[in-house]
Amino acid sequence: MSNRWFAGSLKAALVFAAGISTAVCQDALKFEAEDAVLSGTVVDTTLAGYSGTGYVTGFEEATDKLTFTVASDSLKLYDISIRYAGIYGEKRTSMILNGGSTSEVYFAASDTWATAEGGQVLLEEGDNTIDFVTNWGWYLIDSITLTPSAPRPPHDINTSLVNPNADANAYKLYDYLISIYGKNILSGQQDLSHSNWITENIGKTPAVVSVDLMDYSPSRVEFQGDIATTMEDAITHHERGGIVSVLWHWNAPTGLYNTEEQPWWSGFYTRATDFNVATALADTTNANYTLIIRDIDAIAVQLKRLQDAGAPVLFRPLHEAEGGWFWWGAQGPEPAKKLWNLLYDRLTNHHGINNLIWTWNSLAADWYPGNSTVDILSADVYSQGHGPMSSEYNQLYELGGGKKLIAATEVGAAPLPDLLQAYGADWVYFAVWGSGFIDNPEWNPVDVLKKVDGPASDPKSLKTRANERQIYNDEYVLTLDEIQGWAGK
Repeated sequence: MSNRWFAGSLKAALVFAAGISTAVCQDALKFEAEDAVLSGTVVDTTLAGYSGTGYVTGFEEATDKLTFTVASDSLKLYDISIRYAGIYGEKRTSMILNGGSTSEVYFAASDTWATAEGGQVLLEEGDNTIDFVTNWGWYLIDSITLTPSAPRPPHDINTSLVNPNADANAYKLYDYLISIYGKNILSGQQDLSHSNWITENIGKTPAVVSVDLMDYSPSRVEFQGDIATTMEDAITHHERGGIVSVLWHWNAPTGLYNTEEQPWWSGFYTRATDFNVATALADTTNANYTLIIRDIDAIAVQLKRLQDAGAPVLFRPLHEAEGGWFWWGAQGPEPAKKLWNLLYDRLTNHHGINNLIWTWNSLAADWYPGNSTVDILSADVYSQGHGPMSSEYNQLYELGGGKKLIAATEVGAAPLPDLLQAYGADWVYFAVWGSGFIDNPEWNPVDVLKKVDGPASDPKSLKTRANERQIYNDEYVLTLDEIQGWAGK
């Protein structure tokens, strides 16, 4: 049985199921936390305003969890929301469907009860389990609500890049990405060395290789010299017909603590520097602003090497800004957006670098620098279980109003293609992180990454279909050999 046949059958089943749900059962389904199965957690009533007879707390140990059992009469896709209280600050929980795919759900800090969107869950016929496991811990859960998912309209992606002077190579890549969006996903890997690991162990080579400008940061060069070779790696992948993505773990321009606990090479972390981006950007005559410009200019030299080589670049600076763990996000959204705009202006208008496709990498609307300087929206998602990451996809879809391509630029576990299609999570590409993830069987077992021969499973069951465990051999997932000549397509 071909996977393409299964994907079509599954999508048809979902359309049918969605139609039945909309016509017959439009009401939301609500489940109280205190009625679920508790493992290491407890029911409490201290915080007023809960529904039902109480709420669940005690998410402290790694294995503490709350398990809901939800019966379904057929295959149905639901939006899930969680009523919670984040009285201990912002938190994250792990949501696990039927003991398999895991999603990370963000709980914003709140003084009272609030609602978090958890993406979607695809319920199969019969009983389904939805677990909430500690992750960051220290939050309260009152209830969950399942609402039949509404069908998403066809993609309507902007056809123009934000840089009015974007070169022909950038447009060839962008046009190609639009042409496959929603039809396929590009496989990707962080670092050329780990891409080679996939080739050796899986028998396929990722279409996208992501490289890091980290070691070109001037404050790192001061300590270790000019040792970086990642631009050579990027050009190598480009010359073999691949697609290049570039991020930048930007070592702070100055103010590195350089202690035993916080060595110089960890200088991109907030904890390792006293560099204040808000103060630096507030006065263009101060020394720290000058150092920011120095660093951008140093990176421009490297990006020009890729432009001269004819390589378009999926450029992703200031990644994970809203997390606050990197110095560029430590002072909140406004300085981060200001720095993004400075990067865009300096590289585009001053240096004339026109091969970049600008990729923003945060979920929250108040951090978004705006449509005028962003081509692609993206998220970094570290959840086990090879799930579709539908919560993050849906948030980015809303952020871009359905007009922007969406990418999973860092993942811990490569997503299962059947789940991506079933959930309509149309990521244009994924890139698995390197050491500790792609080569770690707890995150990416080899038999999940490549097809395991065996009898065909029941096409009606997503659980058994997913257990056939194929990612790199699936027709939905494009590898390097399958994208040759993309620039001419």
